[in-house]
Amino acid sequence: RFPRKVMQPIAGVPMIEFLLSRLSQSKEISKIILATSDAPENEPLSTHVRQLGYCVFEGSELDVLDRFYNAAMTHPADAVVRITGDCPLIDPALVDATCQLYRTANVDYTSNIRPRTFPDGLDTEVFSMAALARAQQEAKLQSQREHVTPYIGETGLFTTAGLTHNENLAAERWTVDAPEDFTVLRNIVDYFKPRTNFGWLEILALKKSQPHLFAPNAHLAQY
Repeated sequence: RFPRKVMQPIAGVPMIEFLLSRLSQSKEISKIILATSDAPENEPLSTHVRQLGYCVFEGSELDVLDRFYNAAMTHPADAVVRITGDCPLIDPALVDATCQLYRTANVDYTSNIRPRTFPDGLDTEVFSMAALARAQQEAKLQSQREHVTPYIGETGLFTTAGLTHNENLAAERWTVDAPEDFTVLRNIVDYFKPRTNFGWLEILALKKSQPHLFAPNAHLAQY
């Protein structure tokens, strides 16, 4: 694992700031809340994100479902979008497409990871506040509470829809979970700088034209 990865500098700012800057370009999201743990070592993260003008909620370290539910309750909405902090290359257009599918499909839960056909690192989940509240009340397994959405997305108790790509790119690893992943991220960002709003299809084209930039984490297994 990669401790304090979200505060590692990329393009002159902490990785979490880079992520939030990209995410803030979404047209479908009305408010962004950082849901982090109340562990003392996360205080620099919380302070920095608050200084950027975003809302921050600090909750349980291990019961992430409880943390996420209570974060959502501070600014109640009909639907919640979940983006994880290890996805700095999140594409706002893909986020918006997932939100739009959630609305048109009229389901409890929509994502681009069940099934996964997009690269790992573009993960977007959208679900109703009612579904989140039910999961908070009913989910008992540690795995269901540590990872927030398994109870909603995998139990068959909720209606679901998945956004898929016409090519299976699930083997692509653009997430940041290890130092080697961060090296790949830096290679990508350095290639496109000073522009930071490049889209996921541009990254894919870069992978095909300059695969050596993506080699440092090629040995890491997907999870």
